[in-house]
Amino acid sequence: MAAGLVVAVAGASIALALRLTPMQSVRALGETVDVGVTAPSASLSGPGELDLFGQSFPTVPDFTGPVRPRLELAQITIDREVRTLVQPRQGGRSPVTFLGEQLTAGWMRFFLWEALITAVCAVVLLGAIAGWRRLSVRTSVLMVTLGLLFTEGINLGLVMVSAYSAPSVLRHVSSLEALVGTYAPIPKPAPSGAPLPGVQVVVMGDSTAAGTGNPPITNATAVDSACGRSVDSYGADLAVVNGWNVLNLACSGATITHGILGPQTVGGQVVPPQFGVAEQARHASVVIVSVGADDLDWDALVRLCASQPSCDDNASTALFQQLLAVFTPSYDQLLRALAALPSHPAVIVNLYYQPFDPELRCLDRVGLTGPKEQVLRSRLSTLNQVLAQGASTFGFIAVQPRFTGHQLCSAQPYVQGLHDPAPFHPTASGELAIALADERALSSARPLGR
Repeated sequence: MAAGLVVAVAGASIALALRLTPMQSVRALGETVDVGVTAPSASLSGPGELDLFGQSFPTVPDFTGPVRPRLELAQITIDREVRTLVQPRQGGRSPVTFLGEQLTAGWMRFFLWEALITAVCAVVLLGAIAGWRRLSVRTSVLMVTLGLLFTEGINLGLVMVSAYSAPSVLRHVSSLEALVGTYAPIPKPAPSGAPLPGVQVVVMGDSTAAGTGNPPITNATAVDSACGRSVDSYGADLAVVNGWNVLNLACSGATITHGILGPQTVGGQVVPPQFGVAEQARHASVVIVSVGADDLDWDALVRLCASQPSCDDNASTALFQQLLAVFTPSYDQLLRALAALPSHPAVIVNLYYQPFDPELRCLDRVGLTGPKEQVLRSRLSTLNQVLAQGASTFGFIAVQPRFTGHQLCSAQPYVQGLHDPAPFHPTASGELAIALADERALSSARPLGR
């Protein structure tokens, strides 16, 4: 019985230590990365895990052992990254080598703490068992000592093999993105067009930022019309209310790949990358971004939800998760590009409003029942969590517009209805609500030059 108790204590102590050991923070190339472990696996080898804005990605390289690295991007400081990259090599080490060394150091430090916490857990549990069995002091000391040695022996044999096999892989990590390897980096666009020295605020994004469905802007160009830019967009509201020079580059249907960091074709017009034009506003104090819905093909998800008996079936859920997994690393690239803007503007990332109130039930006739609307609300919340966590990681401002009481089918909706030009998009009142939320957030940013 005593032997069985010792084995149980060893297993419990190691399991508790793996759960209780805090992730170890390391800094390299402007990134703060938390290094820890995945949940133990029965397999002898497999991928590690990279957590990016709350989304988990398996690593391309496999690691030996039941416990593998888990890396979580915690904070980005691009200025420091740039300085590190341009500094001369220190002691013959390249910046890329330094990144791998830091990850390895964090990994080894994690397991030193894990071994210590395992020992503490084993001593506490064995001591409690000795007291429960009313053993003598000598017998108790002997049991605790032998049990501790046995526990750490098992820990070294089963867990530490992971600790000493992973560094050979981590030392060759050139970037966190390279660990995932499931997407092709989007080339950063070159500055496009003439310099725009008078612009104070730049708005980039999709149809929400363009104000699609509301009255068009005065003297609209062919690109303005194709992109659905409105005189009632939240960017236009900010300009009118505050007297700011706002450049609205948003375009209906824009994604990060096709619209923000890459060109977009819409309505027969080839629209240059919004980011490339934004770079010409070299004195802009603020950049506002609304992006994500078109990357996830939100309109198609809503239509699919309306046409199917259920929105949370395995196929629909898998589709949403796949789209989110593609969007997240692209979003990371956009945030890095924004953080590297030489004017160092305050950056606002607008989260999406909730257009549905499941209690109103006015969309049952088109297949969007209350339970289906709840699923869509949940998925929109998941997208917003990714947007907010990414903004926080880079030190940007995430803004959540509130449409509570003004959702679709309410008495005074902030959302366009099914028979309006752009269903589910903000009305003029909805755009104003977004503008007011941004203005409140900007009150904490540095003042704009007049």
